[in-house]
Amino acid sequence: MMKSTDFATLLSKYFIRYLPNERGSSPQTIDSYRNAFILYLDYMESVCGIRPEKLSLKDYTRESVLGFLNWIEKERGNSAATRNYRLAALKGFVHYLKYEFPDYMEEYQRILGIPLKKTEQKEISYMKTEGVELLVNQIDVNDANGLRDYIILLLLYSTGVRVSELINIKVKDLSLTEPYTIRIHGKGNKGRYVPLMKTAIPHIKKYLSHMHYDNEARYGEYLFKNHMDKQFTRQGINYVIKKYADKARSINSSLIPSDLTAHKMRHTTAMELITSGVDLMYIRDLLGHSSVTTTEVYARTDANLKRKAIEAASKELLPQEEAKWDNDTNLREWLKSFNKR
Repeated sequence: MMKSTDFATLLSKYFIRYLPNERGSSPQTIDSYRNAFILYLDYMESVCGIRPEKLSLKDYTRESVLGFLNWIEKERGNSAATRNYRLAALKGFVHYLKYEFPDYMEEYQRILGIPLKKTEQKEISYMKTEGVELLVNQIDVNDANGLRDYIILLLLYSTGVRVSELINIKVKDLSLTEPYTIRIHGKGNKGRYVPLMKTAIPHIKKYLSHMHYDNEARYGEYLFKNHMDKQFTRQGINYVIKKYADKARSINSSLIPSDLTAHKMRHTTAMELITSGVDLMYIRDLLGHSSVTTTEVYARTDANLKRKAIEAASKELLPQEEAKWDNDTNLREWLKSFNKR
């Protein structure tokens, strides 16, 4: 029986134990990292002549990583953004190795010192309030699936949750007594509580009653299920959005982005709050960003807001303020329209 190398042993533990259990990485992140290492192994075998079963940690060097990055760009035609994703995966393994096998610490530091490539910042695609109104007006809330779809779009817009977070919401995560909140299970198993608008509560209660979710025995079930009574997938949510987006676009194409997805609904929420002057720190917490730096990208769409974003991000001490998303006039007034249905 062939003896495993130190590289194979530690890489196996990294994927089987560390990422899912200790790091709490999502299946999507693990798949992305796995693909990066499959490519790295291909490079080491085809270009460097080292088969995977012979690869050891001493071969995992700054030079081999740089060679791999150049290879995926030149030979595979990967973009700078994809290169950066692959580099992040390889660096993630290095962070794990620092504590599990610190023998090559100097080389680890050299790998971690590899810079990301600058990429062109794409303009954020999002909808204006008029577009959101047009979108939800296409839903027949008297239809069983229509009511479900209505709540899906309502939560996407009013909370800014990621699609992966939306499909993992369970009935028990809702708190429909004041203060109204919903527990979101975010990246890295980090939970957060997000406020629900008062205007949304009657519609959510109607949906729960229709689905018989107001029965305590069903509190552990997923809030949203597809036509097969299974948990929604990312693709399923985007299919729902596309269905209504196509209808809305036939009425006024200028208000609905051609590539509208759940993630662009999240952009829409963020931009609505940014343009309404909500503090970046609150938006960061609402969206579940690990750093306000991530949130700042929304402020860069406006030169004046950029200055405010930098000031907000540089504050060392924040004055106590009530959550401005509760008092934001534009967002709140729009959500009031749900009561008119």
